[in-house]
Amino acid sequence: MRHTFRETWSGLKRNMSMTIAVIVTMTVSLTLFGLSVMTFQEVDRVKGRWYDKIEISVFLCTADSAGTSKSGNCEPGQDTSDVQRENIRTRLEQNPDVQEVFYESKQDAYDDYRRTYADSPLLDSLTVDQMQDSYRVKLKDPENYQGVVAEASSLPGVQNVLDLHQVLDPIFSVLNGLKWGTMGMAALLLVAAMLQIGNTIRMSAFTRRREIGIMRLVGASNVYIMLPFLLEALFAGVVSTILSALALFGSYEFLIERNAKVSIKALPWISWSDAWLAVGLVAIVAVVLSIVPTLITTRRYLRV
Repeated sequence: MRHTFRETWSGLKRNMSMTIAVIVTMTVSLTLFGLSVMTFQEVDRVKGRWYDKIEISVFLCTADSAGTSKSGNCEPGQDTSDVQRENIRTRLEQNPDVQEVFYESKQDAYDDYRRTYADSPLLDSLTVDQMQDSYRVKLKDPENYQGVVAEASSLPGVQNVLDLHQVLDPIFSVLNGLKWGTMGMAALLLVAAMLQIGNTIRMSAFTRRREIGIMRLVGASNVYIMLPFLLEALFAGVVSTILSALALFGSYEFLIERNAKVSIKALPWISWSDAWLAVGLVAIVAVVLSIVPTLITTRRYLRV
């Protein structure tokens, strides 16, 4: 092993500039990869929290709703009748995607409005009859909402169907684009790091071609010859992992713990366990990134 470590140190000194370049590239790529993993976790956590609370609101007709731009299935000058209201509830409860149906009367809507907008100057101008009664529909799977919205929108007595997916889906589209874009950039840099590691090992093998030839002649095994090159690559991988872990922990501490969690308390944020998971995945990728190109390169270039 003494000879192996000596050869490893010799190779690192000979290719110091290339080793530093590999470490820098790997650190940046691994950090981006770790950030993308943390972004995935955050988006999934926020999506799970918001989607679990999503309810479809089915607003019923009022005497003033017909003739408007969103009159729905309302009759002119008529509120939703008791027969229509009961039919709507029955159809919603029979839908296999619906978990529970809640009815909110005009009085309930009026009381809720007064609590929410207690300081509004328009508060005293509204009456109970001007409010809309509605059904709040809780879904079994918030992802399967299209069928319920389509059915509710076609029922007589329904003025409008409010689906929060219309608001949330564009937000999550942007967030998904962000996380996949980060992952794509990380993947490109990881490929660049693999190529750099391969070039570094190839140069190291070329400078030691005479020693490799002698070891071949005396019967040295392939593992014995390749081990110094593997250690060189692993050294770069370990250093890159440490630097990337420091960057990820620092980002989490200053961006999430000290800022986001303090200023935006309404959102569920990732925890330290998620940050450690990202670092663990970074370490695994770093090991694979170090070993695979080294094995491929040495197998090709260590033939004497």
